[in-house]
Order: sequence, then C-alpha cells, then structure tokens
Amino acid sequence: MAAMNGRFRSVRTGNPEPIPILLLIRHLGSGGTERQLAATAVGLDRRRFAVHVMCFNPGFRYNELERVGIRVVAIPIRSFLSPVALHPTVQLAKYIREHRIQVVHTFDYPMNCLGVPVARMLRVPVVLSSQRAHRSLTPPRYRAFQRLTDRLVNGIVTNCQAMLEHLIHDEGVPRERIHLCYNGIDTTVFHPDGRERFGALCGAECVVGIVSMLRPEKDICTLLDAFAATAGGQSTVKLAIVGSGAEQEQLENRVRSLGIEAQCIFAPAAAEIAQWMRAIDIFVLPSVSEALSNSLMEAMACGCAVIASCVGGSPELIRDGETGLMFEPRNTAKLADLLRRLIADAELRRVFGANAAASIHGRFSLDRASARMTEIYTRLLIEAGCKMGAVR
Repeated sequence: MAAMNGRFRSVRTGNPEPIPILLLIRHLGSGGTERQLAATAVGLDRRRFAVHVMCFNPGFRYNELERVGIRVVAIPIRSFLSPVALHPTVQLAKYIREHRIQVVHTFDYPMNCLGVPVARMLRVPVVLSSQRAHRSLTPPRYRAFQRLTDRLVNGIVTNCQAMLEHLIHDEGVPRERIHLCYNGIDTTVFHPDGRERFGALCGAECVVGIVSMLRPEKDICTLLDAFAATAGGQSTVKLAIVGSGAEQEQLENRVRSLGIEAQCIFAPAAAEIAQWMRAIDIFVLPSVSEALSNSLMEAMACGCAVIASCVGGSPELIRDGETGLMFEPRNTAKLADLLRRLIADAELRRVFGANAAASIHGRFSLDRASARMTEIYTRLLIEAGCKMGAVR
C-alpha cells in the first residue's frame, strides 16, 4: 500500500481503502480508559479507517462496539508475565498479519507491554502506546516493560498536558515522541437537559456525588469526612457513590463510623452514567492522583457544579471560581468549606453547572478528539510510509 494525501491506495487497483488499525485494551468495562477507547473506535471515520478492537476480558462495551459494526476480539489472559501468555501472543501476531494491520494503538499498561513488542517485531508501520495515568500507579513489575516500550513506539498518546510533562520530566521520554489528545465527551449523551432525581435520590434538596472506580488513589474517604462535617444529619442532603472496586467495603465501614448511612447511597458501576450525573448537583473528585478524568468531564457536561483536587489534568479542565472549585488533595477542611458554600447556594450551583457544561461542549467534544486522533494516525502513517512497508 502507498501513502497518498493522508490516505492509502491499493498498489494493485489504485482505489482508496480504509486503513486497518487495531486498538488494544485489557478490559472493555466501565473505566475511563475503556470509555475513551470505545469513543475513539466509534468516532473514527470508517471511510478512512477499518477499526479493530482486541481485549483480554470483554465487558459491556464489547457488545456496545459490536452493535455499531466494530469488530471486537477477546483473548482470555490474566497476565502476560506468565507462561500462559504465549498463546495470546501468537493469536495477536496472527491477527495482525491476517488483517494487515497498519496501526497498533495500545491503551493501558498491560497492552502497552504485550502489544507494542509484538507489533514492532512484525514491523507494523505505526505503533502507538498510551499514558493515561501517572506511572506511579503502574504495578512495579510492569514498569521496566513500560520504559522499554517507550523506546519501541513511534509515539505515546497522552490525554492531558500533565501526563505529557510527567513523561518528559520523570520518565525521560523525548518531547517529539509524545502526542497530546484530550479525551472527548459524547455531548449527545452527556448534556444538562432533563436533570432529575430518581430512586433513592427522590426528594433530596441537594445531592453530592461521585462516579468513579473505588480505588485508593481516588481518596473517597476525604469526601466522606468532608460530607459528614458539612451535611451530616441533614436528611435532605444525600451523598451518592457510584462505582465498583476494591475500596468498597472500607468505604462502607467509614460511612457507618461517621454515622451518615441514612444519607449515603452506594450504587454499582453502570452503563447509564449520564442518568446519575444529571441527578447529582455537586460532583466531587478528591483524587490524590489523576490524569484527565472522564467522570469529571462527564459531570461538567451534564451541568453539575464540580469540586476537584488540583492534581494531574484537573486544572486543565476547571477554571477555579468560574467552571468549578478546586482544593489541595487530602485537605478535608477546605473541601468541607467548598461543600458548605455550594450546598447553601443553589444559584451558585446553577451558574457553575452552566459554565462547566458550556466549557466541555465547546472544548472537549467527541468530534474534536476524533479529529485529533485522526491527525496523529495520519501523520505517523505518512512518516512511516517513507521508510517502512506494510506488514508482510
């Protein structure tokens, strides 16, 4: 195949052909990275790209992608650092060859470590990895592999400037190898229209909430402590914690010890995230480590008044005092002050929510993210086409 004006033409017929690309991720469930892979796959122009997706474990997004005509393949595996990883490696290599994949883009650290070496060994023209979280969150046994893949790829895609700077200053990655593509939000799904309570939230005058994986770095205990100090005992103020993860039992115990069980609702991770966002008045993200939070962006797009710790990419989303409020991580007293201010002032919540929605809809749409990813793929394909042939 030959590059021509950002497209590829068949050597035999001269007709335009969609460029086969393969997106790799560990799991197709409810996490932010999973949502962004799905958004990337759906948003790319099918006339230009034939999109394939491969994962270790299918989740509900597996069927979601298949319904819109994207081919999804699942390879069961728990860890590539074990002898049983040989079979999936062979399957991946066979799939790349059979479908003449021109771009391999891995979205998380397990697939960075497995997919990048295989794609490079097969001389795939463009091999991209992703850095969508701080490397300190990567299990130690994977970090050396991560650093190896930094030298093998054509480029690394980050979802915020904070992660770009992290790679340069902490990991020694050359700036020219890093490509920034902000997350995109589907604004036909995430929008402020139809905000209303449902279920156990009905009748609440104010709902504080978070939609997140329940992991240590999210520091949800700080939110629980601040909520208890601010709204504990106020029956008309509810706290919704939506998500699943290893921290759930600890968080439930903390709720009981704080005496806020009657005000707190735990709900499992769900596909209908927008419904929850439109039921929440004040969305809080108290993370101690963050890249560019999909949940924060979705809450803003749905018109929530947002409060977030000033870590990672969150300051790239929130203009403090205009589209939301920010506090230093683990500063429970400051978070309590901000909660108290917003709980007491419905008009301020409305103004912040409207400003937040306008910001996301204007700056972080799915169309804009898709256009940027297309630009990255196309530029690297043209560059690679000057020096490398298609997979044989």
